[in-house]
Amino acid sequence: MGHGDLDRIDTSTAHPARRYNYWLGGKDNFAADRESGDAIAAVYPAIRTTALENRSFLRRAVRFLAAERGIRQFLDIGTGIPTADNTHEVAQAIAPDSRIVYVDNDPIVLTHARALLASAAGGATAYLDADLRDPETIVEHPDLRSTLDLDRPVALMLIAIMHFVFDEDKPYEIVRRLIDALPAGSYLVMTHGTGDLADPAVRAHAEEQVRTGKLRVDARPRSRDEIAGFFDGLELVDPGIVPVIDWHPTVPEGDRPSVFDVAMYGAVARKPS
Repeated sequence: MGHGDLDRIDTSTAHPARRYNYWLGGKDNFAADRESGDAIAAVYPAIRTTALENRSFLRRAVRFLAAERGIRQFLDIGTGIPTADNTHEVAQAIAPDSRIVYVDNDPIVLTHARALLASAAGGATAYLDADLRDPETIVEHPDLRSTLDLDRPVALMLIAIMHFVFDEDKPYEIVRRLIDALPAGSYLVMTHGTGDLADPAVRAHAEEQVRTGKLRVDARPRSRDEIAGFFDGLELVDPGIVPVIDWHPTVPEGDRPSVFDVAMYGAVARKPS
């Protein structure tokens, strides 16, 4: 870890990537992340299930695109701290020549990624230190352009990240700029937190906690209709925008968590010709 990375780490404030790592049972987090994670879990006890099921969706979506749609390039923004089955590992297990660019703006994520995200022979991975709120920097970055061929389809992965982009940061314009940089035949893969799927009593309690200032929220959950706006002009892959547990599931319905325990939608869509 360079001095620049060390200087940028703010251990006093919870960071979504480190909090997510905590929910997944990882060790790369600080007291502020654990306190924030516990506060959210106290209001929404199923948050760890949501995190695990979101990760499972990522694996299924990458496998689907690599195996069934022939996608060999992935742009994964808001990567988070590497755990098991990262995008490049899932893709390169199917197609070793897959090329992946990861993007994040947390120095701890950067440090781990540089150490752990080693590509398979024949493929490639790159890591960009950039912010989703500045899509121009991402799409024009020389490391992206030297790793991905933007004349060939790319899967844009926005996994559990857009709900951290508030309305004033123009989330729809951000996604549109990223999609516009990719050729026809590319895909958008997104999961997004929602209040739609929460148990009504849990939702009411959470809203009360936020209103009274007892719970600090750094996310903007969106309804299914609001999430659908990110996919305007794209062709949704069946079954469309659904709870993440119901997108191309690999376990029987009776063995899946309750939809109330996974307050997140997921979808995959293709950019038409």
